[in-house]
Amino acid sequence: MADRLAAAATLRAAAPARPSASARRAGPSNSAFFPSSSSSSAARRLVSLRAAPSQKAKAAGRGRSVRCMAAASDAAQLKAAREDIRDLLKTTHCHPILVRLGWHDSGTYDRNIKDWPERGGANGSLRFDVELKHGANAGLVNALKLVQPIKDKYPSITYADLFQLASATAIEEAGGPKLPMKYGRVDVTGPEQCPPEGKLPDAGPSAPADHLRAVFYRMGLDDKEIVALSGAHTLGRSRPERSGWGKPETKYTKNGPGAPGGQSWTPEWLKFDNSYFKEIKEKRDQDLLVLPTDAALFEDPTFKVYAEQYASDQEAFFKDYAEAHAKLSSLGSKFDPAEGFSLDD
Repeated sequence: MADRLAAAATLRAAAPARPSASARRAGPSNSAFFPSSSSSSAARRLVSLRAAPSQKAKAAGRGRSVRCMAAASDAAQLKAAREDIRDLLKTTHCHPILVRLGWHDSGTYDRNIKDWPERGGANGSLRFDVELKHGANAGLVNALKLVQPIKDKYPSITYADLFQLASATAIEEAGGPKLPMKYGRVDVTGPEQCPPEGKLPDAGPSAPADHLRAVFYRMGLDDKEIVALSGAHTLGRSRPERSGWGKPETKYTKNGPGAPGGQSWTPEWLKFDNSYFKEIKEKRDQDLLVLPTDAALFEDPTFKVYAEQYASDQEAFFKDYAEAHAKLSSLGSKFDPAEGFSLDD
């Protein structure tokens, strides 16, 4: 997973008004899709319809329950969970919030801290209330509600792997590139291991380019990766009542799918392509969102090189995005086995 993702940015007339101080303190809710409670219920029904693990598998899962909190996931159960996630996406259209779930679990990584789990990163800590209540994670409790039935069904997978699997599957099912993911992430075991608040990007800092670099450089990512990852805003909407940014609804969001409302970055906000870069560059539609951190991609000279390339070359964007997403998904993780494993081997 995602807010994810120099002089103060000057936005075009279509840019949203700057939110109140209280809204800014609450943190951004970028790329968020907030399913209604019925979506969560549908997810539980959908998961229950798929073949459940055998009694033998359940017994094995119970016997390993303590170990599963601190060991690699079971590859067969991860593959089965991926199929359930695909079915979930078809019925709830929850691609954006699942991407954000994975990003926000991994985006707390600090390369200057060597010890696990103090260094943050993709370790499943986002399942705990103390972290879900961070301002930047507003609404992500809905994502947890969507994937929890899958976790319950497959007890031998970790939350850390499930969150990253859900995020990667959402990108691929929305038309994005195949991501070179690896699995085997170990979970933290308690809320006392959650990272402190303030590790994730803000949508409206006074110096957007500087802010993006401060956050992503801390994770060991470079300018190209910052711009590529920002392209995930091709998916999703921002809701002003949760983030302080965007319009209550637009012609692109007033009818859903899912719970209607919010403002999207692109007209087809459930399709992963390079339209995010095209729309920011052309600045032609008042109903599309441009945050200060979005505008910075075409205002900062170094960022602009990559943003221009991705606006004109979707293949280049997909290649760089796939590499950056896979890297982000592993930041700070402890793997068992140490090298991780692929589901496509």
